[in-house]
Amino acid sequence: MITIAIANQKGGVGKTTTAINIATAMAATGWKTLLIDLDPQGNASTGMGVDAAHRESSTYDVLVDERPLAECIHQTDIPGLDLIPATVDLSGAEVELVSVDDRTHRLRSALENHHGHDICFIDCPPSLGLLTLNALGAADTLLVPLQCEFFALEGLSQLLQTVEQVQQRFNPDLGIVGIVLTMFDRRNRLTDQVADDVRDCLGNLVFESVIPRNVRLSEAPSHGMPALIYDHNCTGSRAYIALARELIGRLPERRKAA
Repeated sequence: MITIAIANQKGGVGKTTTAINIATAMAATGWKTLLIDLDPQGNASTGMGVDAAHRESSTYDVLVDERPLAECIHQTDIPGLDLIPATVDLSGAEVELVSVDDRTHRLRSALENHHGHDICFIDCPPSLGLLTLNALGAADTLLVPLQCEFFALEGLSQLLQTVEQVQQRFNPDLGIVGIVLTMFDRRNRLTDQVADDVRDCLGNLVFESVIPRNVRLSEAPSHGMPALIYDHNCTGSRAYIALARELIGRLPERRKAA
């Protein structure tokens, strides 16, 4: 199973929207997909239509109680896409795990013993705390959503420093599969300027596909479904389909799930 963490310590950059829609697009192309909600806000779970009252098991149980992933999986309405939801309990996990020796490797251990999916996406919280470190420690590679705004490069620099530290201390094999520009607005000159700066700095690491500002993308979570289901033909959905196609081209040759 290929494991991809979707992370950026800055909030509001489109992490959860990217996680929901890229997971849906991958499932639609035949990849058996697992989405792990590691954000205590549980927005990915809500966006997939899993109400808080129906999250009997969650990522909290995986990290704190060491329950097997298979016991915490919720089937979604999308064929080939499963979810491990988050609950508000997860907000206390960082405190509860502080005194645990393997606190940065709980998720990695759970994933090592899990079979049945081709690819796993982890939606990280907007911080570089213990939850995100668990995701980076467990992931094969990192996908970074980057909002086209003035402070984008500053936040990206901090994230890349964290990745380097994780490589040195926890996960030497962690890579970066790519950076995706989000909330792209061609009417705004600053958007083009930021995009050009990012591409100048990071070159081919930046995906060609960009995610536009799109009303339908914003509306979809309130209906408990990904934009690709809510409105398959909107510009946001088409952008995520293009991103998934590009992502597949960057991944190792597909390994079938058991």
